[in-house]
Amino acid sequence: MTACAIEGGTAGAATTADPGPEESGEPEEPVGGEAAGAERAAEPEGAAEPEGAAGAVPAGPAALWADAPRAPGTFTLTADGAYGARLTATPGAPGEQRAWYPERWTLDGPEPYAVPLPLHQPEEPDAQVVPLADGRVLIRRRVADRQMFSLLYPTGPATGELALGAVECDGMTLLPPSPDGSSVYGLSAGDHSSLLWLVAGGAFGPELVAEIPGHCSGGVWLDRAGRMLALDRQLPGGGPVKAVAVDLERNGEVTPLLQIAPSSDDRLLLADPDSGLLLIRSDAPGHDRLGWGVLGSCLPMRFPECLRPADVAVTPFAVQPGQMLMPESCAVALRIDGAAGSWVGVWRPQGRRLHQLAAPEGWSAGAGYWSRDGVLHLPYANAATPCAVARIEAPGDDEPLPETGGTVRTDGTDGGASGPEPSGGVTPPVVCKPVPLGQAPLHRTASPD
Repeated sequence: MTACAIEGGTAGAATTADPGPEESGEPEEPVGGEAAGAERAAEPEGAAEPEGAAGAVPAGPAALWADAPRAPGTFTLTADGAYGARLTATPGAPGEQRAWYPERWTLDGPEPYAVPLPLHQPEEPDAQVVPLADGRVLIRRRVADRQMFSLLYPTGPATGELALGAVECDGMTLLPPSPDGSSVYGLSAGDHSSLLWLVAGGAFGPELVAEIPGHCSGGVWLDRAGRMLALDRQLPGGGPVKAVAVDLERNGEVTPLLQIAPSSDDRLLLADPDSGLLLIRSDAPGHDRLGWGVLGSCLPMRFPECLRPADVAVTPFAVQPGQMLMPESCAVALRIDGAAGSWVGVWRPQGRRLHQLAAPEGWSAGAGYWSRDGVLHLPYANAATPCAVARIEAPGDDEPLPETGGTVRTDGTDGGASGPEPSGGVTPPVVCKPVPLGQAPLHRTASPD
């Protein structure tokens, strides 16, 4: 696998070149009213009734909206929530084939607005877009056996494009935007090793950062500087999946991050650098469960029963920032998927309650971010509103957890706290403590054994 820069210029100029005149502060006319997410969910049979959400748009009949195409990828946000990007489609009659194009959302102003970024030809549905902190949008396109990268930006009525280069490989997934706002990494996973590429923000086009033994997936940032990256890795030859930490300033050195039980699959889903709160998925309790812990803590993980409602899938997507040293007080936003669609859940470790809220119609399911004061922002688009953000204040918990500190358990108890909710009903035969990242041996790579 090789990388190449565009002839006639280096990709380093891509990060410093003048992208042309930025759009004015006045909102531009957005194009298209299609959403990149699931439709508003009705109450699932046998599930708790969702609580009302501020800013939610009531569902209504709309033939155009019902037949509108859904974006093939996800709505991606910058680390600070200032910009978003997605693929969307041009308007058209129901059933008509429509052309895909990137769209950038500006979310940090007084009113959100979308800027279309179409080029001379439509994009393929498997293209992937990631916004940067300066308002440009990175796009990854697959052309034969190469992955091509460009930066897109609005310039007057047209779209500017700055080619960065290409990587020769069959497939690549762009990781969540780096917290530094200017770097984007891509992961090309194989059965025996995985390659981590810096595809935007480098000096000479796409750069190979690390080759990691095993098949890697996921991608969660552990700090605000964009140095420590967590990946879920399965070693060559099979075995359990374990989250590992990759130090990008030490040539991609790998150290263990989650080691709950020897044979368990332990994946990291989210991490909050301010509080140290970790959201994980593991089968250490005997079956696949959603759990939480604290980065750097030697105490075991906890798997709340309230995060396992019947007949739905629950996936965390955003953690409230700014809760320094208070992981139990962080509000966590969760995507809940059931037979009726997708809606929103809000949960705090100290509260032991999963609040279920109606999502706005056209919510880009799984997309959103918290403000420091506990307001959840959910981007959505529908036939009536092509670009909007619903704001939901985190509901309070009637019975907060009285204990303090970041204790977590896998032994079926709740750390001596009062309350009826157990943490799990099955005790694994062997339980190991998670490796604290702050004490992990960064001077050597993890052994593949």
